[in-house]
Amino acid sequence: MLEEKIAALPSAPGVYLMKDKAGRVFYVGKAINLRERVRSYFAGGDLRFFVPLLNHLLADIETVLVKNEKEALLLENELIRRYKPRFNIRPKEGRNFIYLRLDPTQRYPRLEVTRRTENDGARYFGPFPLASALRETLRIVNRHFKLRACSDHDPASHRRRPCLLCQIARFPAPSVYDIAPEEYRRHVNDAILFLEGKTTDLLQNLRSRMEEAARAERFEEAARLRDQLAAIERTLEPQKIITTEAIDQDAIGFHREDNRFLIYLLYARHGRVIGGQAFPFGGQAFPDRELLASFLNLYYQAGRFVPDEILLPLEIEGMNELGEILSERKSAKVRALVPKHGEKLELVRMSQRNAKPELRRSPGEETMQTVLNRLRDRLGLSRIPRRMECFDVSHFQGGILVASKVAMTDGQPDKDRYRRYKITSIHVGNDFAALYEAVSRRLKGGLQENDLPDLLVIDGGKGQLASAQAAMKDLGIADMDIIALANIRTRGEGGPPYEPRAQIPERLFIPGRKEPVILPRNSQEMLLLAHLRDEAHRFAITYQRKLLRRERLRSELENIRGIGEKRRKALLRHFGSLEQVRAAPADELAQVEGIGPATAQRIYAFLHGREEESDD
Repeated sequence: MLEEKIAALPSAPGVYLMKDKAGRVFYVGKAINLRERVRSYFAGGDLRFFVPLLNHLLADIETVLVKNEKEALLLENELIRRYKPRFNIRPKEGRNFIYLRLDPTQRYPRLEVTRRTENDGARYFGPFPLASALRETLRIVNRHFKLRACSDHDPASHRRRPCLLCQIARFPAPSVYDIAPEEYRRHVNDAILFLEGKTTDLLQNLRSRMEEAARAERFEEAARLRDQLAAIERTLEPQKIITTEAIDQDAIGFHREDNRFLIYLLYARHGRVIGGQAFPFGGQAFPDRELLASFLNLYYQAGRFVPDEILLPLEIEGMNELGEILSERKSAKVRALVPKHGEKLELVRMSQRNAKPELRRSPGEETMQTVLNRLRDRLGLSRIPRRMECFDVSHFQGGILVASKVAMTDGQPDKDRYRRYKITSIHVGNDFAALYEAVSRRLKGGLQENDLPDLLVIDGGKGQLASAQAAMKDLGIADMDIIALANIRTRGEGGPPYEPRAQIPERLFIPGRKEPVILPRNSQEMLLLAHLRDEAHRFAITYQRKLLRRERLRSELENIRGIGEKRRKALLRHFGSLEQVRAAPADELAQVEGIGPATAQRIYAFLHGREEESDD
């Protein structure tokens, strides 16, 4: 039914709504070609980790056709606001940034703090991501440019003398004393130049006025301008110029760890970085490009500051249309672009560098129960895998064949359940048969003691999985989950010198599924399974090395004529190891119980590569 609906989708621009079995919309997306976009999620061989999630959740798809991609962007925004889908990015309400507003139509304009921008003819400066940044800017403006801080009503009708800030000369009192509007306008223009980052023009204006006042012998005014100029120059020293363009730019960076996703916006105003803001999101299973495009469409809503340029780390669908929509909102040209070099690329890289540590610092540490629940959902398990056991088989150059079993309970190693299996009935090299024997021995005991795991993890691919499944089938076990975990491997011949070959990530093989499941390498679920697999491998190798050392001791000493099991044990008991036996002189060897001088000479000669002396 669902396959037929997907096949019948139109090849036209529009918006698609994915619904679960209860009819709830869990994802809204847009596309130039609806049929191709939706089909891409379910195309054969698609190994993206969110595809199994869709197979589990998706029950219906609804589409809305539009004329073009620009209309699709607008409709997607509206539908996300209406349905609040679980897997769409939605900037949290109440996170509007702070701006400084200055209305030039007032006789004596002042700076006001606001959280919204409007097309009302006023000048807006910002955004300021932190209140501390805004307070610092206000402090500088009030100290050096002396704009009034009184409210808009006429203070003369309420007070007979200036307010405290006027009395300490922090700003003039135009409503109480007669200050020429032209003089006050110069204060306003200087403050605007400062807030816009046009510091070269500001300093040049102040210097010209200072020199003019000095030539006119207005020395007090010249001294005041000199002090103001010096103070502003000191203030501007730590402000680093990033770009030479005097425009407003937002540089976008992002970082993902599993289903946690963070977008970082770095704000550059007139060539200076004024700050940045992180937007962390959880439960984001869809591709980065889609999430980024959806976020930008929602973020630059009516009322938010829209910059002249939006600098992106990668191409997203509908970039030109997004620029058109934002140009209409700003009433000025807005460009969305992916810089390839120069200052703009450096801004994007700076934003990317900020995204990763911000995600690590942001709240969202998950409980192990959450990770296990998500592991069940992603792999389609029948139960939460509270107890997991992993098997690995190991052999070395045709030597001893061993298997290991390690266990985890609630995500923590359960070493009381670790087991080692020495495989003696199987020819070395037949890992499938060895795995069958080890799993059979474990499950037989588990059936007798009513002690079976929730999930069996096999180190290997489809062949190893089939061997373990055969052991389960032969024992009549059908209600236990089992998967196989294959290692990372490389493919192809690689590229130019020093360029590594392409890597195939770790794959999870699940009974009944044709294609493997690939979880993100840095996801909590993948890290948990990889740790379990690596522990099984370590435990098997450790056991194998122990047996090889024992075998080497036995073979090396028992190859000496006259040394049997009893004398070998006596030597090792006396000296502690083969290395100590080899280091001992012949006279010390002769002191061991059951070892005479002649036998001691044979042992010493054999261990030091000399010809044995003949017995008389």
